[in-house]
Amino acid sequence: MSPKYTLDKIKFSTDPKTFLKAVDLYEKGKVTQFKNGVNAYSAIVVGTKPYRVSVEARNFTLGSCECYLGQTDVLCKHLVALAISAVMGGKKMKEEDKKIIEGPVCSGKPGKLAKAELSETKNAITSAMRYIKSYGGSSRTWFAYQNSLDEGCARLSKIVSDLPVSEQTATLLVDTLLRLDERLCYGGVDDSDGIVGGFIQDAVIVLKEYVKLDSACLSAFEILKTKKTCFGWEETLF
Repeated sequence: MSPKYTLDKIKFSTDPKTFLKAVDLYEKGKVTQFKNGVNAYSAIVVGTKPYRVSVEARNFTLGSCECYLGQTDVLCKHLVALAISAVMGGKKMKEEDKKIIEGPVCSGKPGKLAKAELSETKNAITSAMRYIKSYGGSSRTWFAYQNSLDEGCARLSKIVSDLPVSEQTATLLVDTLLRLDERLCYGGVDDSDGIVGGFIQDAVIVLKEYVKLDSACLSAFEILKTKKTCFGWEETLF
């Protein structure tokens, strides 16, 4: 069967170091004897030595590996490499597939989004925001929750970093930050590890870069004059 996850899902929900190591294993042909089973995949992944690895088709974080990390239920590079193999089916990965963005950056490219592109970007932002949700679980689910925040911010970072610079996109980014701030203040998001707050701070730096490239972006900050955010990030903009 086909996996229920995509390469983006793997990339955005795996720590960058593990993901890149897994990519290296896949590209060097270290995922061998691949088998498509019933709701799962298995293979021999050659790391320090050959390891028997299996991963579920519905969730790539669920599986087993004989390596020392796998034996302690840690998501290892061998398991991720097998998941990548299941998604790629032996095809060559594009450079964009492997590119890791650890935080939002300014593209430095002036321009506006066409109507269809703007709609698509807004939908992508809404989709990414679903990972940044309220927390009401027990300590047992804490790490999974933090991983969800990580994934949401990673997806947002990719979107922001691809945006052209203009008043239009500055307005879109300010709106996104206000939505995140609303969730932090009133939406029950537990950002104890500072994942979301860190993204907001980096995005504010991006907006400052926007102004250096296009002073018209300043008008996107007018709305902030009537706002009071959780961390006071709006003050440095207006």
